[in-house]
Amino acid sequence: MEKLQGIRRAVTAFGREMMQGHRQPEKPFVRPKIGLALGGGFARGVAHVGVLRVLEDEGIPIDFIAGTSSGAVIGAMYASGMSGKDIHEVASLLKFGNFAKFSFSRLGFWNSSPMASFLKRVLKAETFEQLRMPLAVSATEFTTGDPVIFSSGPLIDAVRASCAYPGMFHPVQIDGRLMVDGLLSHPVPAVPLKQMGAEKVIAVYFSSHWVGNTGPKHFMDVIGQCFSIASSRMCAQWQSSSDLVLEPDVSAFAYDAFSHVNELVKVGQDAALAALPQIKEWIADPSAAEATPKAAELSQAPLSPATVPLAS
Repeated sequence: MEKLQGIRRAVTAFGREMMQGHRQPEKPFVRPKIGLALGGGFARGVAHVGVLRVLEDEGIPIDFIAGTSSGAVIGAMYASGMSGKDIHEVASLLKFGNFAKFSFSRLGFWNSSPMASFLKRVLKAETFEQLRMPLAVSATEFTTGDPVIFSSGPLIDAVRASCAYPGMFHPVQIDGRLMVDGLLSHPVPAVPLKQMGAEKVIAVYFSSHWVGNTGPKHFMDVIGQCFSIASSRMCAQWQSSSDLVLEPDVSAFAYDAFSHVNELVKVGQDAALAALPQIKEWIADPSAAEATPKAAELSQAPLSPATVPLAS
């Protein structure tokens, strides 16, 4: 009987060793590809710079970037190779005249040709293919209302089209099609990032309306508030493709607050810093954490001769 039990134990041990030998090795950790979606907001979009600066300072990698309106401008600058600090410095010098000149027509009040000149000066690329990371720029075809995503070909006109706020800027014609602001189709372009291959999407959204409690001061406030209301009703469209939504508190700033760059950057930084723990979880290697002894385990572990405290 004892011999039979011994044989059984031997067979069980042998089977256990065989199973361990055929166990599939664990796959090495591969961090998810991260996309950053920058929504529109006119001058308030400067808060995007604060988000970029925090991500850079903390070493958070960005694999894809997408932008709408002012988010397209900042996204193009970053994707072309400018750092968050570089963009901050440029933004500190900006005025509305860098983006538009008064040119009244039946299509709008301002022509965005100065924006083309500005982008040619600051961008380190003329086409999407020359960018250092994949970029998507959202616009809207005026005649059909269809969303348009630019991710290849000439860069500058695509950004201008994304910024062509209806009633304010003239529409931009690209390949025979009339384009207006991307906020009408992708207020925050999270969906294009998922389509590009992003596994985790950080979306930056400005929830404040165009006009405050004081009410509209002129017809542009009326138009702006209408689009702001419409955009707020479209949140479900992009939030379902977002893994994290940052909402910098820009309620204290007017839509044309170009003179408050540092304050806007600060609120962007605050929003990003609050979300850092979650973002860092995405890129942390679980196996590295498991390999690090916990404090409780260290306190219970016997001291080796090299760690025994010396008597005083």
